[in-house]
Amino acid sequence: MYTPAITGTGVFTPQNIITNAELVAAFNAFADQKNAENTKAIAAGEMEPMQHSSEEFIVKASGIQNRYVMDKTGVLDPDMMYPALRQRSDEEPGIMTEMAIDACQKALAQAGRTAQDVDLVICAASNHERAYPAIAIEIQQALGTKGFGFDMNVACSSATFGIQAAADMVRSGSVRAALVVNPEICSGHLEWRDRDCHFIFGDVATATLIERIEDAQGPHFEIVSTRCATEFSNNIRNNNGFLRRSRPDGLVDRRDMQFMQNGRKVFKEVLPMVSRHISDHMESEGIESGDLKRLWLHQANKTMNDFIGKKVLGREPVAGEQPNILQDYANTSSAGSIIAFSKYSDDLQDGDVGLICSFGAGYSVGSVIVKRHG
Repeated sequence: MYTPAITGTGVFTPQNIITNAELVAAFNAFADQKNAENTKAIAAGEMEPMQHSSEEFIVKASGIQNRYVMDKTGVLDPDMMYPALRQRSDEEPGIMTEMAIDACQKALAQAGRTAQDVDLVICAASNHERAYPAIAIEIQQALGTKGFGFDMNVACSSATFGIQAAADMVRSGSVRAALVVNPEICSGHLEWRDRDCHFIFGDVATATLIERIEDAQGPHFEIVSTRCATEFSNNIRNNNGFLRRSRPDGLVDRRDMQFMQNGRKVFKEVLPMVSRHISDHMESEGIESGDLKRLWLHQANKTMNDFIGKKVLGREPVAGEQPNILQDYANTSSAGSIIAFSKYSDDLQDGDVGLICSFGAGYSVGSVIVKRHG
């Protein structure tokens, strides 16, 4: 049995940024347009007028101030309100592969590795641009890695579930090095026309290189332990899929074909589940709250993270102890905790222990306990 370690991470950030001010202006123009189209029905009490959004509402509800997207023109067009992405030929790299390559190359460079050192690519993301062939195999070809690749989807927990799968294979000796990549193009499944959620998501790609610890060429993080758990719930759901055309109203522009959530139930049910999961994982490894130097959490909502941090640590987290990046990136599904880890881990000292955790639809939660070396 071998000991797996994270030896490199990479983050691809799209060029386009949408501020809350831009988003609110577009949404309110859309709302005014819809209200004007339905003046008679609204006056007759047959339907409620759409309410305006505001920057204050977004920050209070989420802590988000900006988000990066692959396309902003379509999102900010009141006549579209979704990303305008060009149709690519089958001979061109897909958009997820395009995003992934940048993040993978950064992770390899940080670890002092090349693509030829990689035996496995796992594309772990909440939404895939096609059913098959696997995005991971396309990434494998574009990078020039050997071995094999496969896709997996556990919604916002995909990154930590992918890390557990890769770490287990490194540990068993079936692979020597693995890339877990999370190209999250969340702008495609977000309903930008819904006031309750139009501000939540952004696009990004992250990559994590996992190797045998004896192969590490620089500072690295030993993967001490991983733990995953799931519990079925409909409170976060997207009903889109290849069976749409087989159903009578399948091709209609239905609301449930985009991201949907019952936010209050999610908050009430997920937070205790995640807090308990982390605490139980730490206890099983003999790690006290005082031993934990850093907590890299899923970046969905600042209030949720503050709650979990306080529960796990038994006190209010001090500055930098539980870093948030969602104010800049918004919710990037599975990639959020990896962005936080990538950006806020270099300052840890040899022997310091931290925990990466992602959670979301399923319900699902995954945690990774790591120890700094070098």
